[in-house]
Amino acid sequence: MLLTVVRALGQEELDGYLITAAGNNPGLKVKFNRYMAALEVGPQVSALPDPQFAFAWFIRPVETRVGPQNVKLSLTQMFPWFGTLSARNDVAVQQAKAKYELFEEARSKLYYDVKATYYELYFIKKATDILKENIAILETFNKLALIKIEAGMVSAVDELRIRMEIGDLENRLALLRDSYFAKLVAFNNLLNVEANSTVNIPDELWDENIAGERKAILDSIKINNHRLLSNDYEYESFVSKEQAARRTGLPSISIGADYIFIGKSENQMTDPSESGRNAVLFPKIGVTIPIYRKKYNAMINEAGYLQNVAIETKADNLNKLETLLEKIIKDYNDAKRRYELYERQTELARQALQLLQSEYSTGETDFAELLRIERKLLNYALELQRARTDKNVAVAFVEYLMGK
Repeated sequence: MLLTVVRALGQEELDGYLITAAGNNPGLKVKFNRYMAALEVGPQVSALPDPQFAFAWFIRPVETRVGPQNVKLSLTQMFPWFGTLSARNDVAVQQAKAKYELFEEARSKLYYDVKATYYELYFIKKATDILKENIAILETFNKLALIKIEAGMVSAVDELRIRMEIGDLENRLALLRDSYFAKLVAFNNLLNVEANSTVNIPDELWDENIAGERKAILDSIKINNHRLLSNDYEYESFVSKEQAARRTGLPSISIGADYIFIGKSENQMTDPSESGRNAVLFPKIGVTIPIYRKKYNAMINEAGYLQNVAIETKADNLNKLETLLEKIIKDYNDAKRRYELYERQTELARQALQLLQSEYSTGETDFAELLRIERKLLNYALELQRARTDKNVAVAFVEYLMGK
């Protein structure tokens, strides 16, 4: 029960780091801001064109029955063909959805990176503990060897061998400490916190397992993988782009009004009540005739090619994801087998080492055999933790592929 509680606390620690990374990571913020920027495109492309206002002043006034025309004001509003603006808005909306899925994909990748780095920190910490434990074992051997050397039972070479072995382990220990600091900096950079911030690592790593069969996992990837979803939205945006291109090639209608200021007439025949009366000409209707079809056909063809690009891109991404899935399942099964193997081998090596230590103290075996088994125990213990780490990393990568 205590071990279960410790592992649960370790998982809670990791969940907290994931939340911190999601809130702080600059790369993830970039993806989110790109999505937010894409949301602002819709109102731009779906709005009517700005109305046109014109002011005209007659250098030589145009004489009319009621007086000379001095100034003319014009106001015109252009209206694209029905459905053009909504089609353009659909393009922007689908592109925004595609960018949102890229944001989600970046977050899933960030979660995987945080988990994988966290597991690597665990392995380095555990490997450091194992090396320290083995150095302590060798120190015990050294004391035993010194006793036997003083008694004249063995050669002084045994003590030298131990010192050499301890020197090798201390060198590996120093490398692990450097590796831990480098990995710690990488982890904290993912969280965008101080590089030397302390990270709480559990004493024992919990076991993660892949849930479901290969086919079920692949089906989940096809449905939930954010990159594939982004490809779907890109395809939909190109379909809307084709519709917008077809509507752009249809006539646009303009509606407006002119207001003309008329001065006082100098014509004696003009009725004084009508002299200088302003004239309003309404309505004014115009039509834009898209007769140059080459550019509109090119826009339609471009959208069609982009649809093909989206389809083939999704198919290519799906093939790559399936290849990655097969590789990671292979790695997971390999790690699982290695974990089970080295768990047995570690226990057997520990038992063998205890027996040989007793036999060495009584002179029934030589030191070389004792040292050989001690090396095997060290290797098996490290490989056991390596397998446990690799297994959890593989599970984290499968979850990333599934869009979690």
